[in-house]
Amino acid sequence: MKKIITLVFAFCLFTSCNKRVVQLPETTNKDITEVVDVSPVYMFYDEETDSVEFNRRNMISATNWLVNIDKRLTLKQILPHLQYLQEKRQGDKKHSFQNYFTCNNTDLKNLSFIEFTDVNYFKSLNTKINNDSEIYIRVYENGIISPFHDMRKGYDSIASLNDYFETHSEKKLVLTFDENLTIQGYINIKSQILSLDQLPIVISNDEFIYN
Repeated sequence: MKKIITLVFAFCLFTSCNKRVVQLPETTNKDITEVVDVSPVYMFYDEETDSVEFNRRNMISATNWLVNIDKRLTLKQILPHLQYLQEKRQGDKKHSFQNYFTCNNTDLKNLSFIEFTDVNYFKSLNTKINNDSEIYIRVYENGIISPFHDMRKGYDSIASLNDYFETHSEKKLVLTFDENLTIQGYINIKSQILSLDQLPIVISNDEFIYN
């Protein structure tokens, strides 16, 4: 699968050799629309059992990994597999290859990609973290966003919190997600961040998944 220009793939879904289908998450972000030197990873959704099947048989270490996740899967279902991929990639210092989420770009009618190579995913049982050098926001199952200092307030986009970020620009922003949020909801948040010209705050590479 090396040396493949990904634009030759069908824009809305990937299929494996035995015709299983991944319904890719959707985005309108256009930052990355082509990746070369790739091998695919699949996370299929089994409708009958409401479970995930992780297929990494075609994954080659010395390539960029295109991670194709069915948009119906939740963060709880895919978290162990994301952690596995990140540990494998970050543990291999011999190469400079990247990890990308594969997305169906609804504006381009083709594929685009969101890099997540340096993200560290953590499972957390707590809903509150105390660290004076960081601020935290939580993304709920329905996609609503709240800052930890006032979880009674809900916002429908990252951009809505811009003023809040400006008043805490000396701190680092940590993203936290409800484990029942789908990968589609997660990609929505990532796409919103990428669509902003500039955030007045640094975003941590550490992300927490809560139950």
